[in-house]
Amino acid sequence: MRLKDRVALITGGTSGIGEATALLFAKEGAKVAVTGRNGERGAAVVAKIKEFGSDGIFVRADVSVADDCRRAVDETVRAFGRLDILFNNAGVFYPQTALECSEREWDEQIDVNLKGTFLMSKCALPAMIAQKSGIIVNNSSGWGIVGGDHAVAYCASKGGVVLMTKAMAIDHGAQGIRVNCICPGDVETPMLPQDAKMRGLKWEDYLAGCANRPLARIGTVEEIAKAVLFLASDDASFMTGAALVVDGGGTAD
Repeated sequence: MRLKDRVALITGGTSGIGEATALLFAKEGAKVAVTGRNGERGAAVVAKIKEFGSDGIFVRADVSVADDCRRAVDETVRAFGRLDILFNNAGVFYPQTALECSEREWDEQIDVNLKGTFLMSKCALPAMIAQKSGIIVNNSSGWGIVGGDHAVAYCASKGGVVLMTKAMAIDHGAQGIRVNCICPGDVETPMLPQDAKMRGLKWEDYLAGCANRPLARIGTVEEIAKAVLFLASDDASFMTGAALVVDGGGTAD
């Protein structure tokens, strides 16, 4: 019960890493609000949260829209009375070089991955500052630390998340707020098969490429959720401005 009586807001919480983190947070005692665009999936996640004996709500929101971000924070505080943890998890990815990436695809990745993290944080910070405590965890990527092939906009957005995390940690540490980010490697989420398909690769060939890492496998959403839990808990009480890499050794290779 490391998050007992705490309130968490998780963007992109209806599948993948976001859903796994929402369920782990609930298991650890948190009340959890999840955002997403699919109401049916959101309702399903909330039902699972309640199976752990915790409270949960779903807020339909697009993190690239400022009004949606404000509403997500407002509804969370209205439902639970406070906001202790924000996990900026929502993200999108298209595998393209600078020559292949359209302006629309560039804008979408920057808007969701980078601008969305900024907007949600901007909306959540006043509540945290008023409490004199709060934790923000941003979801970057191993490709926010090193470059990746056919990922020009994604790398730009995730690299921005890493440095925005550090800047926010400096700005808000004295207000009792810790800001860190996780940098996952290849993880078994719906995004991975989609990446393989867009690259024109068979799934087995894609996985074979992922095996060329020190741990010789892709990660699970549960493994990433545990890293988020660590950063969101008192176990990481002296950590802020950190980029925690959880990638099976991919960036070390």
